[in-house]
Amino acid sequence: MGVLPALRNRDYRLYLSGHLISVIGTWMQRVAQDWLVLELTGSPLAVGIAAGLQFAPILGLGLWGGAVVDRVDRRRILIGTQAVSGLLATALAVVTVTGVVTVIWVYAHALGLGLVTVIDSTARQVLVGDVVPREHYVAAYALSSVVANIGRLLGPAIGGGLIAIVGVGAVFWVNAASFLPVIVGLLLIGRPVNTAVSGPERSRHAVRDGLHYLRTRRDLQAVVLLVAAVSVFGQNFRVVFPVLARDTFGGDASTYGYLTSALGLGALAGGFAIATRSAVRPKLVALVAIGFGLTNLVVAVAPSLAAAIAAIALLGVTNVGFNTLSRSYLQLHTAPELRGRVMALYILIFLGGTAIGGVIAGLACEHWGPRWTLGLAALMSAAAALVVLRVREPRNSAADGPSEARTSYSLGL
Repeated sequence: MGVLPALRNRDYRLYLSGHLISVIGTWMQRVAQDWLVLELTGSPLAVGIAAGLQFAPILGLGLWGGAVVDRVDRRRILIGTQAVSGLLATALAVVTVTGVVTVIWVYAHALGLGLVTVIDSTARQVLVGDVVPREHYVAAYALSSVVANIGRLLGPAIGGGLIAIVGVGAVFWVNAASFLPVIVGLLLIGRPVNTAVSGPERSRHAVRDGLHYLRTRRDLQAVVLLVAAVSVFGQNFRVVFPVLARDTFGGDASTYGYLTSALGLGALAGGFAIATRSAVRPKLVALVAIGFGLTNLVVAVAPSLAAAIAAIALLGVTNVGFNTLSRSYLQLHTAPELRGRVMALYILIFLGGTAIGGVIAGLACEHWGPRWTLGLAALMSAAAALVVLRVREPRNSAADGPSEARTSYSLGL
């Protein structure tokens, strides 16, 4: 199965094209924000705190955000969240170019963006499933990952260059403008045809219903466990890479941009490879997570900047492979009327884990350095994957529909 069937869908193309422009701006801003905090404070821990604040609201509000997404037009939600994100980027640009910015301003911006992310992140995941048929889910999510990683490839390189030429404030302005194409694309999308919402009479117990459903599904629990381990310990690139660039290889913002772009370059190859699949099993997700751990280890022992860039490109392959496969499995094997809540839990673990992991990685970088921090990522990711490998395969096909795939799996513990 190739990627072309998913691209034949007009609404998906509209979403994907707007998303491409926005994600380039987002990665430009991430590089600029991280470098700004490092310049203001000189502390890797402060960089980790800023990254953590952006995702911390997911920990407390993520599941309720999923309940909202299960009941409201996802397209309208995204129009609102993208508009607010653009306003936040504009505010950060203003305080930066006027010279009044402090690390507290950056923290406040990160927290505000995190509150928007509570709903925005889940709505984006579910909207993809709304506008394409089930048989195109894996390809559509893989292509979305490819687009995200094109942004990861281009955004940091452009952002790092702009920082060196005109400063971080200009990067924030560019990001603010990048939200406009997304909003236009969303306005042109028709009403999603696959939306399944739960009835309003169940709204009081929406979160409880989602958690109860997950308790009946050992296969989903296993994938969520693995996502938790990888997100907390393995995906703290925004904290580790700037320290690796500055302290290990003696570089500057451009060096950080090269490292992050290498991750995106590898992810492009991984995304296209994953897009050929139509079915996903838990053991495949675990095997890719082991590969992710091993590539972290390779980066940790890289003797030179060139070797690190090459290893990080390979890390990008395994990173996008793991993210796409885990997300696709949860989407494919969850009942449609509960998909928002299950995907909200995924986002809670994936992004909320970053809030915890960013602080852990910052402390580890300050005390042990970035190489040992990458080694910790390798160890924890591989260890969790070995646990998930013990999941017994279902009797039914991995391609069963989400409403039919109700078989409970055992972790065999």
